[in-house]
Amino acid sequence: MSYPTPWQGPPLPGSGVPSMLASHADRERAVDVLRAGYGEGRLDHPEFEKRVARAYSARTVGELSLLVADLPQGPAPQPMTPHGPVPPVFLPHPQPRTNGKALGSMVCGILCLATGGLTGIPAVILGHMAQSEIRRTGEAGDGFALTGLVLGWLSVVGWMAFLSLFAVLAVLAVMAGSS
Repeated sequence: MSYPTPWQGPPLPGSGVPSMLASHADRERAVDVLRAGYGEGRLDHPEFEKRVARAYSARTVGELSLLVADLPQGPAPQPMTPHGPVPPVFLPHPQPRTNGKALGSMVCGILCLATGGLTGIPAVILGHMAQSEIRRTGEAGDGFALTGLVLGWLSVVGWMAFLSLFAVLAVLAVMAGSS
């Protein structure tokens, strides 16, 4: 068997293609599988020692997979994270995405001041829709929706109070003018 270049190592059996060079982490994963096999009684001590020695001297991933191919945790690839294999318990939980309607409700609620209350009703509508979606999907943004609802309702109540006062004053003016 001839090697195409000195750094590519021997080809995998039956593939005719050189295998990828093994890293230290690859060797350690193979030794972990061997330790598990030894601990379960699948390997006797001399066989375990022989395979561990071969694992630490292996040049390619193909050689490592041959060492663990007959074990249950065999050559199946392990998921990698940027810092090496980490149990899922210790990985950070992905943050749920923020509901877009909740964000829109908050923006409309804040704009109530700048628009003279014109965006109050959209803030209320979007806030209620967002809260419903958040309960159903588990998305984030409940605080945004609540902010939009409070500011929107304040705007609506303010306009209702203003219009009620205007109507009362108009009725009083009409009554005062007719007497």
